[in-house]
Amino acid sequence: MARPDCFGSRLAAAIAARGPLCVGIDPHPELMAAWGLPATADGLARFCGICVEAYAGFAVVKPQVAFFEAYGSAGFAVLERTTADLQSSGVLVLADAKRGDIGSTMAAYAEAWAGEGPLAADAVTASPYLGFGSLLPLLDVAAAHGRGVFVLAATSNPEGAGVQRAVIEGRSVAQSIVDAAAAVNRAAAPDPGSVGVVIGATLETGFVPDLRDLAGPVLVPGVGAQGGRPESLSRLGGARAGQLLPAVSREVLRSGPDPSAVRAAGERLRDAVAYLA
Repeated sequence: MARPDCFGSRLAAAIAARGPLCVGIDPHPELMAAWGLPATADGLARFCGICVEAYAGFAVVKPQVAFFEAYGSAGFAVLERTTADLQSSGVLVLADAKRGDIGSTMAAYAEAWAGEGPLAADAVTASPYLGFGSLLPLLDVAAAHGRGVFVLAATSNPEGAGVQRAVIEGRSVAQSIVDAAAAVNRAAAPDPGSVGVVIGATLETGFVPDLRDLAGPVLVPGVGAQGGRPESLSRLGGARAGQLLPAVSREVLRSGPDPSAVRAAGERLRDAVAYLA
């Protein structure tokens, strides 16, 4: 029997109840200025407070860690409070940290983002480009604490193509990452897969990996302002119903700073992707 406390189970329940959309907290300095907020830790806290109020009814919220890290320890303190506030409203928090390293360093990142520390979220993004096996400390800690990991596989940025689309032994590197994540999910059965992958929404069809055997979630960033169209995501890579989790940030946040306007923008996009659930 599947464990209800594993991330895969919690994510499926959240999507069923609140819709298949991940909304972002991306406090760009330009966006903060547009909201009339200073580029300080206090401005960051006020920005996040608006987002917490606006996003209370959504399934998943993804803070972009780099924009908090830019403010040093004060920024991390804001991230900790924001994560706790979102979770207290029933929202799953996906820390977009894109961590990747080896050995004891990866193990330290694992404890920070997937253990019991103050930065730990419900899930975290990770980079596998030091080898998928380098992520094993993170995967182990996440599984032990019922958390998820989303592994970068095929991203939309043009700089990634030379690595991700390289073919080795008949498979693209991106496909090998998807296949490795699938193997982890198979080993965890009957639990729903808690290891997902990241696939850019604006990838050309021919470069999207085959997702049919992943048995885990697929985070799809780039919807909205970055060019991804909500109506074009169906069956991306052969994904099943309920597997795709489109992610949107600027398209929603540029409606701020009024929390009700941000919420309404998010709800419109949630309605547009509801067919994916």
